[in-house]
Amino acid sequence: MSFSRFYDPDGARFGLPSWPWGWAPPYLATRGQLAARGLRPGGQEPVGQITWRSRRAPTGRGGIRYALLYDTRTAKPKRAPTPAVLASLERAMAARRTCPTCRHTFDFCLPTSLGQCPDCHYGTAAA
Repeated sequence: MSFSRFYDPDGARFGLPSWPWGWAPPYLATRGQLAARGLRPGGQEPVGQITWRSRRAPTGRGGIRYALLYDTRTAKPKRAPTPAVLASLERAMAARRTCPTCRHTFDFCLPTSLGQCPDCHYGTAAA
């Protein structure tokens, strides 16, 4: 496979410097890779992209998919959630685990397709 069609380190062809899968400089990372390292872009614009051929790509891009790259040297650490944010998330998760019909709280999130716990939906709840 020819990687030359994806290799554009000057950004002349795609507008951003582009590299084939696995060829980007080691100091560049995707959002997911930044998150795995405990970092975030911190307001910086993407400095490059990784490009690859895919059948699932939108038709407007000519069968090419891409992932934006950010500079890890200027990335900032992830922000720690405040106690209020953590309490809010806990309440939201409790609401997802509580059946609106029988008010029983489960150890798992209830399926949104049912709208209630499986026992209430199928009528098998203990009397």
